[in-house]
Amino acid sequence: MAGTAYDDRDGYIWMDGEFVPWRDTKVHVLTHALHYASSVFEGERAYNGKIFRSLDHSRRLHNSARIMGFDIPYTVEQIEDVKREALAKSGLDSAYVRAIAWRGSEMMGVSAQQNSIHLAVAVWHWGDYFADKMKGIRMTHADWRRPAPDTAPCHAKAAGLYMICTLSKHAAERDGYADALMLDYRGQVAEATGANIFFVRDGALHTPTPDCFLNGLTRQTAIKLAQQRQLEVIERAIMPDELATFSECFITGSAAEITPVAEIGAHTYKPGQISEALVNDYSALVNGKLEVAL
Repeated sequence: MAGTAYDDRDGYIWMDGEFVPWRDTKVHVLTHALHYASSVFEGERAYNGKIFRSLDHSRRLHNSARIMGFDIPYTVEQIEDVKREALAKSGLDSAYVRAIAWRGSEMMGVSAQQNSIHLAVAVWHWGDYFADKMKGIRMTHADWRRPAPDTAPCHAKAAGLYMICTLSKHAAERDGYADALMLDYRGQVAEATGANIFFVRDGALHTPTPDCFLNGLTRQTAIKLAQQRQLEVIERAIMPDELATFSECFITGSAAEITPVAEIGAHTYKPGQISEALVNDYSALVNGKLEVAL
């Protein structure tokens, strides 16, 4: 089952300007984000003491906040400094980094324009999102669909957008699957519950156009890696009835990294040379053994 349990006995979280012991952090029960999902976040991984694409994540956090109608009271550069300090204080070389910004508790109600904006950064150990990833994970189909761009802020990494992802993933896990494939409001293939998706046909990669879901940083990285190998990458609308026509499939995300897929419902895939090559390239890249212009 994907996810992580963390040991908070000795950890620290940076919160609104200071490091606080993990168990001593406090958020008011009437904080707006808890009731109305007015928060944005980033999920990042550090390898060998360096956060992969850290600056891109910090910039996206700021952009997500602007889409959600608030400004984070710390610059991108300040967030970068905090993340580096938090990673160093954790004592971990390889870790998961979670930066989150949210509206506070001064006003309760749908409108909360005067609420203070808070920022926190937490760091903890998180191994492979999926165990034995080269075996390929089993996926099912989600009942929930990604909403249309005019019904939700789909290009922000906003907490509220993950509600249907949690519901879909829980349902998948109850049925013995690792994840679920979500369609979009048009019935087109969109993504997994927390990762983008790619398919292989005749040596080319096919991936849905991210017009109603997040264009993930790992997705962008996978495309660059594929292009460096002279692989054709086709971004387009993909319909569910095409799933049987692909030979390989993999998902991408900061937590999932690049993970092959062995099954989506009735359709089976064999993690092959292309999936394996990109898994290995990604590992080499994040560990400083490969250079790619990102």
